[in-house]
Amino acid sequence: MPNPLLDAADRPFGLPDFTVLETEHHREALEAGMAEQRAELEAIVGNPDEPTFDNTVRALEASGRLLGLARRIFHNQVAADSEDALRALDSEFAPLLAAHGDALLLDPELFARVSAVREALDGLGLDAESRFLVERTWRRMQLAGAGLDDPRRFRLMEVNQELSRLMTRFQENLLAETNDLAVPFRDPAELDGLSDSQLSACRAAAEARGLDGFLVTLVLFSDHPFLAQLTQRESRRRLYEASTQRCNRGKEHDNNALVSRITALRAERAGLLGHPNHAAVVAADETAGTPERIDEVVQPLVAPALANLEGEAQSLQSRMDADHAARGVPAEPLAPWDWSFYAEQVRRERHAVDTAGLSSWFEYERVLTDGVFWTATQLYGISFVERPDLVAYHPQARTFEVLDVDGSTLGLFIHDVFTRDSKRGGAWMNNLVEQNHLFGELPVVCNNLNVPQPAEGEPVLLTLDEVTTMFHEFGHALHGLLSDATYPSLSGTNVSRDFVEFPSQVNEMWITWPEVVAHYARHHTTGEPIPAQVLQAMEAASTFNEGFNTTEYLASALLDQQWHRLEPGAVVDDVQAFEREALDRIGLANPWIGPRYRSTYFSHTFAGGYDAGYYSYIFSEVLDADTVEWFTENGGLLRENGQRFRDEVLSRGLTRDPLQGYRAFRGRDARIEPLLARRGLG
Repeated sequence: MPNPLLDAADRPFGLPDFTVLETEHHREALEAGMAEQRAELEAIVGNPDEPTFDNTVRALEASGRLLGLARRIFHNQVAADSEDALRALDSEFAPLLAAHGDALLLDPELFARVSAVREALDGLGLDAESRFLVERTWRRMQLAGAGLDDPRRFRLMEVNQELSRLMTRFQENLLAETNDLAVPFRDPAELDGLSDSQLSACRAAAEARGLDGFLVTLVLFSDHPFLAQLTQRESRRRLYEASTQRCNRGKEHDNNALVSRITALRAERAGLLGHPNHAAVVAADETAGTPERIDEVVQPLVAPALANLEGEAQSLQSRMDADHAARGVPAEPLAPWDWSFYAEQVRRERHAVDTAGLSSWFEYERVLTDGVFWTATQLYGISFVERPDLVAYHPQARTFEVLDVDGSTLGLFIHDVFTRDSKRGGAWMNNLVEQNHLFGELPVVCNNLNVPQPAEGEPVLLTLDEVTTMFHEFGHALHGLLSDATYPSLSGTNVSRDFVEFPSQVNEMWITWPEVVAHYARHHTTGEPIPAQVLQAMEAASTFNEGFNTTEYLASALLDQQWHRLEPGAVVDDVQAFEREALDRIGLANPWIGPRYRSTYFSHTFAGGYDAGYYSYIFSEVLDADTVEWFTENGGLLRENGQRFRDEVLSRGLTRDPLQGYRAFRGRDARIEPLLARRGLG
């Protein structure tokens, strides 16, 4: 059978025929793609002519087209619908792909040619985007170590290959543990507090594994959404402890040794590159620039967040004491598995907001079409047509053709919302095809979520957190779909980590915007709009529990920094002790909450590309909050406002310095005050 990956470029939107795609097709395409790009690189380096933009930088950008598609399809499949053979192939190819990437980025002859083009840049008459490509290509190679001597360069390649193997194993262990530690319940009374839809999803999850009763599958972060609803303290404890035990049980899928080795290798790599630690290496290629700049933004948030947390803890302890007294239960100190439950009780009492009860107004199809899509139409003029004829990588994944203002095709959007054992936890956006004019390719982007699927015939009702995630991930999708770049590597979301979260966070602002929420938030049985008093209460409660939210996030962001500020040669033998001491050192150790992610399941930093970069969310939120202020001051959901944001930010990708684009949009640099006000920290 012909390999569907090898002729994908000739098919609609450059996608393979997923109905016939097999594991071995991935192997063949990856091998063919690497061989093709090696030949292309040999031709560039072996060119006897003087280096020019066209025969060096542009040729390098045009190389590896098959490999790029094969890798994106493969890695999406591993993340979204994996199985044993595919995971084995991922483990096998991780070091091979790392070595291939190093052969490109660390090639001294190629680096010399790129450097020659850069030195002659002012006399080449290039347009601004092409000039930026030259600078960006040289910078990537320089930061990767292309200028090192042979011994250090060869050692660097060994380190990179080992890291790729370890990171792949970390993710495999986490998927296995997340599945293994899903919490079974026999009696529905143990799940008191969940909605009928949520109970249905838990029953369906148990049936899918051949179990009786109910099964609560785990989410990626520590604080499972059900902790806010479950009335039975023992059920909450079991769920919290299952979440926080992952890959830390001394069993087959334990990640402690991997965390130790990964951080040691990253520190060694930093030393080879002439940096004091891995955090400095990462920051050098971000908008932050240095770890010190990261500290300037993040550290001032710690003290006010902790002050808020102390007050919140006192309120929750009082509420818990009253609850125990009313039920004749002995008083106990507030525990991590109690926080979300009693926070919800206090929120309900103070602001008349029951976030669990909001699900009745958040039916999935309405949220997607009348919320997420409709908002994009109002702002950017784009529209969406479902294409069931374009089969995606999994039967649950839906495909939509995206049309631009003039009716022309802009790209494809694939939405894959439900959790399954073959999908990794969390939520994310992937590019399957990156927009570019170099090859005339339209973008194909995916959003993956992990919403429990109820039994057939039951409505899919989302929590407020899931609605937020849906808008957030679609912000990433817009960044990819609205890209207008010549070169693939400068397209869409190929920006720095501490900028890429900015557009996605901005898109969250529309969730409760009056015109938007009135359009999508309707009761799933009556069709009645969500009551105005509920929205008013939600607004009044917007900074409630922000001590918890900010502290939980900062604990992970700063723990990530602590791991990656280890000096070359440092080795951590006891991962759990290091984590405890690091949290204590940064002042974020407390008895009520832990980090959003503990080290052994901190996928963002040990397997997901956010190493020393988890701070990015708060760094981007400074831009986000300042942008929300701009939209609010300028009329909000207006077509002209969306067009300005599209023109200066979303369409630009990395075709220029992202902060330059922000200044062009906002008229100045971002101010931190809107963020402090949003989080109740001002």
